Amino acid sequence: MTGAKHVVVLDYGSGNVHSAVRALERVGARVSLTADRVEALGADGLFVPGVGNVHACLAQLAAADGPRIIDVRLAGGRPVLGVCVGMQVLFEQASEPSADPREGLGHWPGSVDRLPADVVPHMGWSTVQVPEGSRLFEGVRDERFYFVHSYAAQSWTLHPEGAFAVVAPLVTWAEHGAPFVAAVENGPLSATQFHPEKSGDAGATLLENWVRSL
Repeated sequence: MTGAKHVVVLDYGSGNVHSAVRALERVGARVSLTADRVEALGADGLFVPGVGNVHACLAQLAAADGPRIIDVRLAGGRPVLGVCVGMQVLFEQASEPSADPREGLGHWPGSVDRLPADVVPHMGWSTVQVPEGSRLFEGVRDERFYFVHSYAAQSWTLHPEGAFAVVAPLVTWAEHGAPFVAAVENGPLSATQFHPEKSGDAGATLLENWVRSL
């Protein structure tokens, strides 16, 4: 696809990677499924999937040099999109039980904790509350997206002030037992707790918005 944006789906051993590849190809991206560091650093966009236990994902990411790949990309203003547990790893910590607990990558302050709901996991289609100015949700602000998770960040404390207020993150919320962070747009770093690759036409539009922004 001449002129298509090149997106690497980071193949570090976690996530529904083939669904992500198909969804990104559907919206016109040229997609590589790889853990190759050079290709991941050079791509127009990096898609970081994740399913299962957040600490296991952090261990798998570390084994693939994922934290450094993400850091170097963000330092150069190169876009990264984390999805589901690929979003959770971006926070400082997570309270999910694990035999090998890991610190989060720390791009955002806060903890990922179990949802205080009668029914967990939160599985199915939910609406989201999108802030003004969102580019990621352009055209799909009122749509439903597909969630499968038991843990989420339930607070947001990064609020730049003064001269930095112009780059304050845009935070989208949803609710299951309590409000939780459903998506974040923070300069080159974006993430969704839901699965856009499983969210039908609404998810395809969101991915198309992200690819178009690369």
